[in-house]
Amino acid sequence: MESLVEHLGFDRGARLLIVTADDLGFSYGTNIAIYESLRQGVATSASLMVPAPWARGAAYDYRGEDVGVHLTINAELDVYRWGPITQAPSLLDGDGGFPRTIDDVWEHADLEEVRREWRAQIERAILWGFDVSHLDVHLGGVELKPEFFDVYLDLAEEFALPIRLPDKKEEPRIGFPFRSLAKEHGVLAPERLIAPSVLGSEEDAMYAALVQLDTGVTELSVHPALDSPELRAASSDWESRTQEHALVAAHGALERAIRRSNIACIGFRALRNVMRSS
Repeated sequence: MESLVEHLGFDRGARLLIVTADDLGFSYGTNIAIYESLRQGVATSASLMVPAPWARGAAYDYRGEDVGVHLTINAELDVYRWGPITQAPSLLDGDGGFPRTIDDVWEHADLEEVRREWRAQIERAILWGFDVSHLDVHLGGVELKPEFFDVYLDLAEEFALPIRLPDKKEEPRIGFPFRSLAKEHGVLAPERLIAPSVLGSEEDAMYAALVQLDTGVTELSVHPALDSPELRAASSDWESRTQEHALVAAHGALERAIRRSNIACIGFRALRNVMRSS
């Protein structure tokens, strides 16, 4: 049986990397940082938060890049809020935005309202002109309850889009075989997901981490943003966002480490094309 990398046109032993810049639409400075990372840096994909305040601005600046939908039913920040684009009372907290925590969503959300909201976010991205390449979920966890995962998987199958999933080794902790279920439905996903902390901050450390990656497709998820008073006021993690912008910028340490490590970079669109051709 052919491996995923072979379906993608590479040798069985190839190591492929998708560098995804999350939270497109979060802010004006985030949009600038992500498009710079895609057009000049090492990012190969991005994901759009359709309900976020600068999502329409991101659509205005879109030039055909590999962009998926960052399915959003949380607004985790205290003073910077966004909410549903559909009529979804169970997806509202007391101040009119999405719930702040995943547990709140799990406890209160009506699944049909979740399905309607997520579908509307995908359809709006398409209406705005995005050639949607994949789906992932904001905060990465709300989909890891079986009934929410079913909605996620149904939409991926309906729109023929690959998805982000945790590593298979997480299945015992999470409690159900999400990767096997995706495979049964013909939905592709990178085989593992890593955070920037895995790479360290120096080029040699990045190189060492990259050469130790298993064969197959790995996704690196980052959150680039430009430093600004708005970002500092909105988010307590502003500093890590600016550092991750530097990480994926052109001519940086990660770019050099990738070149040294004999890793091929691809986007989610490559996985989508395999899904649709199958």
